[in-house]
Amino acid sequence: MTDDTVTISGRVLVPGLAEGKILFSDVGLSFWGGVDAVTGEVIDRRHPLSGQSLRGRILAIPTSRGSCSGSGVVLELLLNDKGPAAILLERPESIITLGVIVAEALFGCSIPVLCVGEKNFATLRDRSDVRIAAMDRGARPATLRLSPEDEGILAGAQGEAAAVAMRIVLRMAEIEGATELIDITRAHIDGCIYTGAGGLAFAEKLRDLGGCVQVPTTLNAISVDQRQWRAQGIAPEFGEPASRLADAYVAMGAKPTFTCAPYLLDDKPQRDEQIVWAESNAVVFANSVLGARTMKYPDYLDICVALTGRAPKAGCHLDSARLPALRIRLPALRDIDDSLYPLLGYLIGTLAPDEIPVIEGLAEFAPDLNDLKAFGAAFATTSAAPMFHIAGVTPEAITGGGYALLDLPVVTLTLDQLRQAWAELNGAPAGPVQLVSLGNPHFSVEEIAALGRLCRGRIKHPAVALIVTCSRHVLEQARVSGDVEPLRSFGVTFVTDTCWCMITEPLIPPSTKVIMTNSGKYAHYGPGLSGREMRFGSLSACVEAAVQGMDTDGLPVWLP
Repeated sequence: MTDDTVTISGRVLVPGLAEGKILFSDVGLSFWGGVDAVTGEVIDRRHPLSGQSLRGRILAIPTSRGSCSGSGVVLELLLNDKGPAAILLERPESIITLGVIVAEALFGCSIPVLCVGEKNFATLRDRSDVRIAAMDRGARPATLRLSPEDEGILAGAQGEAAAVAMRIVLRMAEIEGATELIDITRAHIDGCIYTGAGGLAFAEKLRDLGGCVQVPTTLNAISVDQRQWRAQGIAPEFGEPASRLADAYVAMGAKPTFTCAPYLLDDKPQRDEQIVWAESNAVVFANSVLGARTMKYPDYLDICVALTGRAPKAGCHLDSARLPALRIRLPALRDIDDSLYPLLGYLIGTLAPDEIPVIEGLAEFAPDLNDLKAFGAAFATTSAAPMFHIAGVTPEAITGGGYALLDLPVVTLTLDQLRQAWAELNGAPAGPVQLVSLGNPHFSVEEIAALGRLCRGRIKHPAVALIVTCSRHVLEQARVSGDVEPLRSFGVTFVTDTCWCMITEPLIPPSTKVIMTNSGKYAHYGPGLSGREMRFGSLSACVEAAVQGMDTDGLPVWLP
């Protein structure tokens, strides 16, 4: 360390000692899709830290953003000795912190995590070397009240797995500032995505300790198509542990739904229902579109809550945490198509990196559930906020929700901002396309039908692969309705169980250089995850690229 090394202090989320060189960014980072768990490199090609290594550095970022699976990547980084020496946050967050807590609790591997506050965080920009001496976080605050049943779970009344899970739940309740726990009615688990040996060991340990979910529990998309990965040419050294991970969660009582769009299942949460969902797009959809109540639960906390049936009473479980903090107004638009919604979600997420926005000017277009799905997935990619409101559309904003009376900061979008966002999602120049990627999040029955109408009577270019990911449930519904076989005849490949954020070669043909997608989420993550350049456009433009072998579209007509 140099003579100008300073000692940093703050609120201790995870205790420990560290010193090293600062790696600073004022932009939140999604570890899933943003950091390589094996090498420690930042692979989000749109992030200011792109190409930097986290190993041994004191990472200073305001918060996380994007995927709930970031906690799994943090765990793997620490177990691989590729992670930072410490993490300094501007404000408390749960995804990154939980990854460190699990590494500490189950594997004895930890780094300090501190929340330093806005003023101190700003000073880190100009620091080089820092030292951290984070004192122990102390005993559980007396303000966190536990019921006799909670105390019993903690003491082992429901078995060792539930006791381990309860200890982790209480650590996170402390960080969230919760004063009590609440009952939840259902869970959706994102931790079934295979990020490495650590996540598999965590799940299998809970299973072996007798873990059993206490509420109806669904599983997110996993890292392979469990029924077909061998036939698809997936290497056994990846396919076998990824499939074992899914089996571990099923053994604990979770349903093998394997979808990143659980809101497309027949049994959906109701308004104001207290639930625990992970997977960023699902969280945002549940809160915003269904009006259910869930925090943005990180991987591993989701299963801990499912094993105990108890969650911290904090975040979007509370009325006060669901209010908008920002008003966003759209420019005049006309003749829109479906590409508007993921583009807007992506852009608005960058403008509201951790604030809940209310968007004005969309109601006249009457967005349907698929439009809101596309918007929410892109929004959850660039923002850490757990929900959004759309005036006159989403349930808590149908009549304005009283928001018209709130004195909120106003951001009025411009066409120039929309054009810039379009350019960012279209990283590759117009030209040849080798793969069309659809279904991030998983396609719905209506989207498969719409794809069928666009492909009818046309011939796919032989040099282009067109792959749709969806759940087993949706694929069967579409098969019964008669939409699947004509699309297969056109040349569409359907892949279930997994999703584009996990798909690599050989499902992505090795010769692929450019991928075309209608997903704002995948257009953002794709370059880092696949190593390919991306084109983005409407579903119609994607079909046109599949037929022509190239994307020649410029800006859409609604974006002059």
